[in-house]
Amino acid sequence: MTGTYSWINEPASWQGDAADLSLATGEATDFWRETFYGFVRDNGHAWLRPVSGDFTASATVVGAYEELYDQAGLMLRVDERNWIKTGIEFTDKLMHFSVVVTREISDWSMIPLPGATRESEVRVRLTRHDDVVRVQFSIDGSPWQMARLAPFSDADASVGVMACSPEREGFRARFRAIEVGPAIPRKLHDD
Repeated sequence: MTGTYSWINEPASWQGDAADLSLATGEATDFWRETFYGFVRDNGHAWLRPVSGDFTASATVVGAYEELYDQAGLMLRVDERNWIKTGIEFTDKLMHFSVVVTREISDWSMIPLPGATRESEVRVRLTRHDDVVRVQFSIDGSPWQMARLAPFSDADASVGVMACSPEREGFRARFRAIEVGPAIPRKLHDD
């Protein structure tokens, strides 16, 4: 699968490519729609490329998580009202694996990662099978763990990496081995 990456809300400071991309976020950036807080934000940074049909996208994510809601990971985006963001989010002074599925309004689920540190390498994987998206993660080379299986649009979309810092500017995130390819098998559990 080939495609050209382009920015949604290009950060003022970034460098690299799909092998190794780093960025610093702008002030009060986020992707969110309505739920609980009552606002819509679509000013986070996302480096995306077109996709259609089934696929698997993955990246290794490292960030200087310090402030509430600092976040970095993958994004699948049909449009500003239909998207998924997933990866590490810093909340309650702890790294969490976070998934936000937005279909007109956003939902949010989190898995606390008490053993993860800012030096931990988190591999994030998102797979679309027809109209379902599977989200998985691996910390420091551990086996893949499923975080979410969610119904989602099978429309043509864009996928890649994202980073946001709703409470500040200057959150630094790094992405390595950004890959998009054929969907992994539908099997959910290893033997």
